[in-house]
Amino acid sequence: MLTTITLTIFALVVINLLLLKFSCNKIIKPLKVNKNTVILRPEMNISETSEILLAATGS
Repeated sequence: MLTTITLTIFALVVINLLLLKFSCNKIIKPLKVNKNTVILRPEMNISETSEILLAATGS
């Protein structure tokens, strides 16, 4: 009885590991990565950011 339960659990673990090994998606790594800096708002100056007023938090 105990050996049957042990063998059943062992078989389920082996099947689970096989499914995990063969069912994962293959990820293709990009060959070349573009490392250029992206500036989203180039027209915004530091003096403009200091004029922005923040809302009260209420705490």
